[in-house]
Amino acid sequence: MADESSAAPAKACMGDDCENAAGSLQCPTCLKLGLKDSSFCSQDCFKKSWNTHKAIHKAVQAKSSIYNPWPTYAYTGSVRPVYPLSTMRTIPRSIKHPDWSVTGIPKGESRLNRSKIQILDAKAQEAMRKVCRLSREVLDIVAAEIKPGVTTDYLDEVCHKACIERKSYPSPLNYRGFPKSLCTSPNEVVCHGIPDQRVLLDGDILNLDISIYHEGYHADLNETYYVGSRASADPDNIRLIETTREALDLAIALVKPGTPIRDFGPVIEAHARSRGCSVVATWGGHGINTEFHPPPWIPHYAKNKAVGTCKPGMAFTIEPILTLGKPKEVYWPDNWTNTTIDGKRTAQFEHTLLVTETGVEVLTARTATSPGGPVEIPAGATPGN
Repeated sequence: MADESSAAPAKACMGDDCENAAGSLQCPTCLKLGLKDSSFCSQDCFKKSWNTHKAIHKAVQAKSSIYNPWPTYAYTGSVRPVYPLSTMRTIPRSIKHPDWSVTGIPKGESRLNRSKIQILDAKAQEAMRKVCRLSREVLDIVAAEIKPGVTTDYLDEVCHKACIERKSYPSPLNYRGFPKSLCTSPNEVVCHGIPDQRVLLDGDILNLDISIYHEGYHADLNETYYVGSRASADPDNIRLIETTREALDLAIALVKPGTPIRDFGPVIEAHARSRGCSVVATWGGHGINTEFHPPPWIPHYAKNKAVGTCKPGMAFTIEPILTLGKPKEVYWPDNWTNTTIDGKRTAQFEHTLLVTETGVEVLTARTATSPGGPVEIPAGATPGN
């Protein structure tokens, strides 16, 4: 006896009184709310049905109690906070905590001499290698969970658990009151985005900034990722992300004993400009060791006046942020999330580095199995091509 066809029936369009089959167009608000199968046959059908369709959004929002905490704030782009935030996660007392874990105040940092750069001995260098290896493991675990439909709060939960499994404290947690275990910065968010209930969409780009504290030492690294196939097919996304990745690599190539710290910025800015990108000058790299942000300060822009030269045993980060638009920022009312003033997208990459006798060791280097990685910039995607 022959079986009936097992092919799935075509999905019906959700438009008012529409009998057509649904196409690939989905309601973006439904996607943000985690609603699936909200598909329409055309943009015209979607617009015609909007007044009745949006009632679904209101019903779901009322049921789930998610909300925008600052509905009258003049957001510069498409990203919105989605509250409530989950409760601040806890770390077992058996894991060594930094001095801000309870009060939120990094007392050790506040006492530092900003002109004195610490040189790490062999034992400290091994400690840095260990914490940086663990931080790479954590970043890769979280990055592997990036896909359309997951929330940034879920990524925070994954990060938090991975830190605990490695007997490490997530350095951002309660640092100056930051409420989460990592920073998640999508699209126009420059840096320090707070994980919340926002759902990642196909076409987003997302920076994950991971910092951990293990056995008395900190590590810091971040990467920007493509969310879904639409993101990795967008020429502007690719130009932005890959230019930022390359700018970091070009700066790292200069690191060796005797290199002036001021030399990194001109190389980064020149590469950014060659691809039609701008450097966000507010944020820079920093020393890192037993403190989270000790000296030196590492500018990423040209004509900076940074003092000091690289010496063997120095550990610091380089972490350029580039944007497709104006390199100016505004803060959300949470006093952490900062976005580009024009809503244009940004990307950032960061490594923790150790200056050796002959050059540099990238302590947070990618492995053969690290998620993400370079994407070829399509022809015509850069200025002059």
